[in-house]
Amino acid sequence: MVKIDKSTVVDAPVEQVWAVLRDFNLHDKYHPAVANSQIERGLPSDKVGCVRRFHLQDGSELRELLLTLSDADMSFSYCLLDTPVPLLNYVAHNRLIPITDGDRTFWHWHCRFDTPPGQEQALFEAISTDIYDAGFRAVRAYLGLPATIEGVS
Repeated sequence: MVKIDKSTVVDAPVEQVWAVLRDFNLHDKYHPAVANSQIERGLPSDKVGCVRRFHLQDGSELRELLLTLSDADMSFSYCLLDTPVPLLNYVAHNRLIPITDGDRTFWHWHCRFDTPPGQEQALFEAISTDIYDAGFRAVRAYLGLPATIEGVS
């Protein structure tokens, strides 16, 4: 099993960052890998059990199920239902924590998944860099902030 743990600091109040992340269907507006996205069956994008169907820039289609969403904890989790990438049993969790020193946000994003033997490192690097790191930068840019934090690329 592969596990990825990533975290960052966003120089914005936690409520502002949460307003972006809690919308399970907003990622096509900020993430560079996502071309378009829609919630199936017309469900609200914050309803646990909703499924987002989206296309990556290369045309690949994925489906993800919103497993949990907590406004109190500012967290959500989701799993992959369909993907052309061999990420098996993929489950991810995002959590925001307020940093009171400077009114900033600590963002923790982690996942676990299985993969065919021999593909662990390549998929670890692809998800870690192309999805998570790119997502951190993209949310900052969407909020009108510098894409990176000072001293970190």
